[in-house]
Amino acid sequence: MNETTEKNMGTGRDHLVIGWLYPELMSTYGDQGNVRILLDRAKGRGISAEARIISLDSPAREIAKADLLFMGGAQDQSQKIVSDDLMKKKSVLEEAVKRGVPGLYVCGAYQLLGQHYAIGEHTKMPGLGIFDCHTENPGTGNRMIGEIVLEAEVPGISDRLVAGFENHGGRTFLHNSAGSFGKVKSGFGNNGEDGKEGILYKNSIGTYLHGPILSKNPALADWLIGKAYEIKYGLPVELASLDDDFERKARAVLLKRAGIR
Repeated sequence: MNETTEKNMGTGRDHLVIGWLYPELMSTYGDQGNVRILLDRAKGRGISAEARIISLDSPAREIAKADLLFMGGAQDQSQKIVSDDLMKKKSVLEEAVKRGVPGLYVCGAYQLLGQHYAIGEHTKMPGLGIFDCHTENPGTGNRMIGEIVLEAEVPGISDRLVAGFENHGGRTFLHNSAGSFGKVKSGFGNNGEDGKEGILYKNSIGTYLHGPILSKNPALADWLIGKAYEIKYGLPVELASLDDDFERKARAVLLKRAGIR
C-alpha cells in the first residue's frame, strides 16, 4: 500500500457497505456468491465490510448509503417486479452510479439499467436509462449459453482476461460511444454479432457473466473493492496480495477449454 493509504487503514475508520439489490428475486446461476467473495476479499485486507440487503420494502436512501452495489440476474417475472420498484428509486441509483460508486450488474440487472429491454419477441419494457444500451429478445429457443472469455477494457484492472459462464436470451446493443466491459475472445457476448461483452460506465459494470463471475476473476473483485475505497475515502489503495492459487487453477481450466492458454 502507499504511505497515505496505510496511515488510514486499520483505524476503525475503514468500513465498506455493499448494497445487495433484491437478492430474493435477482440471484440466478450462483450470482449471490459474488457478495460473499467481495466480503471475504475486503476483510482479507483488514477492511471491514458488510452486505446490506436493499429490497422491495427498502427506502431509496439505502442505495445512497452503499459504497459498492451488486445486483444479479433473474427470470422475466422477477425482473418485472424489480423493475417496477426500482423505477421509484431511479434518481438515487443514478446519482450513485454517476458519482462513481462502483457496481456489478449481472444479466437481468444489466438489462434493467439500459434504455429498454424485451421480454419475448413482442413485449418491450422501459429500463432505467442509466446505461446507454438496449436489449432485444428473439424469443425462446435462441439462447446464448456456454463458457465465455473476454479481454476486459477496465482501466487499472490487474488481469485483463476474464472468464465466466453466459446464459441469456436477450441481445444487448450499446449506443453511441458507450464502452464495453470487454472484447469477446471466446463465446457470444452482448449479442453474438459485434464482439463486445457488457458495458462499462463510470465505475459500474453490466455483464452477462454468471458463475459467479468474481469466483474465477479475483482481479475484478479487487478492482471493485479498490474503487469503493477510493470513492468513499478519497484515497487510492493498493490492496495487499491474497492467496489466489485455487482461483487461478479454476480459471486456467476455462481458458484452456476456450483455447486461450
